[in-house]
Amino acid sequence: MTIPLPSIYRDFIDTNGLFEGFISLAGEEQYVILWGEDEVATSNTEMEVGVYAPGFVAFAGNGGGDIYAFDEAGAVFMLPMIGMEPGAAFKVAVDFLELAQGFQRTDSPGR
Repeated sequence: MTIPLPSIYRDFIDTNGLFEGFISLAGEEQYVILWGEDEVATSNTEMEVGVYAPGFVAFAGNGGGDIYAFDEAGAVFMLPMIGMEPGAAFKVAVDFLELAQGFQRTDSPGR
């Protein structure tokens, strides 16, 4: 993993734990499963994110065929796992805080 996770992501996980659930993105409901730092390193290596999408580090999945990834500036993008390449990245938030504002919290415990 060549791009470090933004400190705001690590701080969020330390404070709130991992989040799994629905998120509102641009008026659409999506699913997100945040990964811990160990899972981030393992998943990025296994999916070869640095090879297929240099300049990104994946930090979450959607339970389907897409991953959430940070670019070097900390902006959040969606990347397809099949056909992964920088040109396929779709920006969904300027940073993790903007993304986290869309988390739809429930009364059930998180991951």
